[in-house]
Amino acid sequence: MRATTIHAPYDIRLEDVPDPTIDGPTDALVKVVASCICGSDLWPYRGENKVTPGRRIGHEFVGIVEEIGGDVRTVKPGDFVIAPFVVSDGTCPHCLAGYQTACQNMVGYGSDQADGGQGEYVKLPYADGTLVATPEVPDDSLVPSLLTLSDVMGTGWHAARAARVKAGDTVVVVGDGAVGLCGVLAAARMGAERVVAMSRHEPRQKLAAEFGATDIISERGDAARDAVLELTDGVGADAVLECVGTGQAMTTAFDVARAGATVGFVGVPHGVEAPIPTMFRRNVGLAGGAAPVRAYLPDLMADVLAGEINPGRVFDSELPLAEVAEGYKAMHERRAIKVLLRP
Repeated sequence: MRATTIHAPYDIRLEDVPDPTIDGPTDALVKVVASCICGSDLWPYRGENKVTPGRRIGHEFVGIVEEIGGDVRTVKPGDFVIAPFVVSDGTCPHCLAGYQTACQNMVGYGSDQADGGQGEYVKLPYADGTLVATPEVPDDSLVPSLLTLSDVMGTGWHAARAARVKAGDTVVVVGDGAVGLCGVLAAARMGAERVVAMSRHEPRQKLAAEFGATDIISERGDAARDAVLELTDGVGADAVLECVGTGQAMTTAFDVARAGATVGFVGVPHGVEAPIPTMFRRNVGLAGGAAPVRAYLPDLMADVLAGEINPGRVFDSELPLAEVAEGYKAMHERRAIKVLLRP
């Protein structure tokens, strides 16, 4: 089979690797229908995370179950399944509390126990605790939106939930990548009256507006803060979604939050420090982290299947798996919001 591997910064390859096989009772083997490139994949791609040469990469995919281990009960061969971005057992105390990304037996894709998601097949353990099957094999037009539920839509939803977005709120979303855009969609769906998207890129601004953004701010830094304060009569936002993971993004998030607001953060932190004095002085909270998308998946899947949301529109590029290196380059150069890959 073919699978994507990373060898060094900016060195992505599609290579032949051994075919995966079921070797444990909780395993499932999934034939990938579609996978994608995540913004967090760009951290090792750019050399900002350590690269292990030859490691399989990718953690978002949907596909058809081909084979299962003897203890698997919730999915069966022939099922179309959505795979959250981490493998969780579904039975530990953290999973039962709804925080599967803190599973005591969590497995990452691209490890010895689970194949990377950007390939033709994926073998993973803990199928019952991880995979979610659709009621029937969906129409191909729904695949992009169902694929977003493996990460970015659930992550945007987690940012809004952590920020305690409620009906009537003014919400600011920091970040215009796929997660930020899904955060706009989540905030609008939760009933926010005003959703302010921070974006400097016209295609992303357009999609943010179509997802429910009422205002667009293209400035950054102090100018962005001033623009939000002007929009809110000097008060600031009721809730802020930080969907980037950089120090500048976190600073902006706190700068635009009103007293008593909460910043929901889901950007993978790189060079970020919580501004404790500001939090204390203005009673601004900070909540969030690695999104437990498995907890949100059933409800969001129902919304997609009912046509209530269409988050798959964040995919503005679709490439065959053979061109995965170009997909990484396009996202790195911000020529694409998010790239969908077909085997």
